[in-house]
Amino acid sequence: MNLRLWENPWRLTLAVNAAVLAGVFLHKITLQPYVPYIHLLVDYHFGFTKRALIGAIVSLFTAKVPVWLVFVLGGAAWLITAGLFVQLFRRTFGFEQKHLPLFVFMAGSPFFLKNFMHTLGHFDIYGCLLAIGLLLIPARSVAYVLLAALFSAILVLIHHIHLLMYVPTIAVIVVLRHYLASGMNRQNLAVGFASLIGLGALFIAAQFYGTVPVSEAEFVAHLGSRMADPSRTNLLSFGYIWYQPLAKEISDTWQRLPHNLLGVPVFALLIWLHTPLWRYLRNLIAALSVDAHRRIVTAAIIIVSLGYLVMFAIVFDYSRWVSNWAVCLMLILHAVKALPAAKEAAPIKADNRKTLVFGWIVTLIPRVGIVRPF
Repeated sequence: MNLRLWENPWRLTLAVNAAVLAGVFLHKITLQPYVPYIHLLVDYHFGFTKRALIGAIVSLFTAKVPVWLVFVLGGAAWLITAGLFVQLFRRTFGFEQKHLPLFVFMAGSPFFLKNFMHTLGHFDIYGCLLAIGLLLIPARSVAYVLLAALFSAILVLIHHIHLLMYVPTIAVIVVLRHYLASGMNRQNLAVGFASLIGLGALFIAAQFYGTVPVSEAEFVAHLGSRMADPSRTNLLSFGYIWYQPLAKEISDTWQRLPHNLLGVPVFALLIWLHTPLWRYLRNLIAALSVDAHRRIVTAAIIIVSLGYLVMFAIVFDYSRWVSNWAVCLMLILHAVKALPAAKEAAPIKADNRKTLVFGWIVTLIPRVGIVRPF
């Protein structure tokens, strides 16, 4: 190994992170892609259907869906997300030595790219991908608000839970990058309110009117007709989720709650290990030159967090929700960095022994999981 890597522990953590990512990928491709695969089969064959956008797009290109397409599409989304995040970090902070610890706590976090690798094929990453895109493009005109609304609508059509998962973060990015920078006028306020109303209506349509209007047996038979290998009927075992009402999802979540709450101390530990990152976010907010901006950012973080608390009460994929919440805070951090500041927030100290230990632990944790920790 290059001597320079040994002399710079933070560069070494990046090399180890790459090795851990490769290991997570090799493990992932050995697992059965139950939910990701069935999402590629569901389309608008029976009319407007929730969670069907990706499958409908796939149906435009192929009548038969192979299982390997889950990993191709999921892998492509992961690679684009990772590439855009590197570009975002380079533009926001740069890759000088002083910012390497920050990059490790973000890109090397088990909440972020490593967990997206473990959940390859799931829909979470699309919210992150589109949010990063909004952080990279100019936000000077009202067209930016319309584009954010379009991205949010796409996410709700992919899965309506995005209304709580990434749409609030996208709204925060729009407020911080457009409204606080360009000011509020009648036009952009009207577009913003209209977008919120439209997204609310789309969510209601997906949640309450997106149920398949045929029997589950007929629905599953249609999905089977789209499989490249119809013998793998075990991959259709999650067809019931297109028939499960909201009340049933909440009931299942609360029945599992006592067992799932056992993972909360682990989540708390993982969040604590990212203390240098959260401290830096706090310092960025404190350094803002406008008092109103500090209050708005603080309120935005609270609102995004409350959205995830609601998700905790509705759906029991707790490891994914905690991970995506942390990713949302990382994205908001980039938006905060672009706001006017009275002073430069001190970067994470590279020579602090405790910080380095935390960085190594974060590096070596391969993922957080889907439902329960690890």
